[in-house]
Amino acid sequence: MQKKPIEIKGSNFTLLVLYLKDNNIDLINKSLYKKIKEYPQFFKNAPIILNVSNLLLDQMNWSKIKDVVISHGFFIVGVTGCKDEYIKKIVINSGLPILLEGKKIENLKKDINENISTFYKVHNFKNIKVNKKIKKIEKTHIINKPVRSGQKIYAKYSDLIVINNVSAGAELVADGNIHIYGSLRGRVLAGANGDIKSNIFCTALFAELLSISGKYWLSDQIPLEFIGKSAQIYLNNKVLTINSLN
Repeated sequence: MQKKPIEIKGSNFTLLVLYLKDNNIDLINKSLYKKIKEYPQFFKNAPIILNVSNLLLDQMNWSKIKDVVISHGFFIVGVTGCKDEYIKKIVINSGLPILLEGKKIENLKKDINENISTFYKVHNFKNIKVNKKIKKIEKTHIINKPVRSGQKIYAKYSDLIVINNVSAGAELVADGNIHIYGSLRGRVLAGANGDIKSNIFCTALFAELLSISGKYWLSDQIPLEFIGKSAQIYLNNKVLTINSLN
């Protein structure tokens, strides 16, 4: 059977969103310079989406805004938050697409809570509270190969160690601790059976989601100073906490 020359599929990617809150080009330029200086490796050649919902449309100089963002090394993927039809046409004519807004963060968190709850039910976990009858952790589950987008790995009653990169869209789940000796861009759920003492360790943090015993952070909740760095994530008085490993 002859293979099709092309195929189009849906997928998920983690992208930065730059929220522009002032029409002043010089101010945007200075703010970008300052932010990139703080995290040069993280922002280098980064694909980005521009959100213009807070800009005054009658004062918007789209051409200059686009040029100043590109001048800092960003690759603009698209524009969101634009409700004015005239501005939409200008953006499209400049070669960029208008992107529709996704779910609001409240709805997204609700979906994640439902997904985590479903996971526990599927694996017959009674709840996400501390379970005093947690089975003793067994032999550590070790993965040497990269974990690709769409892959899901569950280390039941054990720790999980990944000695490679974890792509965006991948998912790691373990009843114990999770160690990632590579770039972490996917979703990680440690202490899945209710062990609040579980930890997540990684050498380059870019995660989409971090969760320990049902407590979680989305990517935008991870403190910026830890992005791309080695980190330890754990629960302290039932609150997610992060420390540097350097």
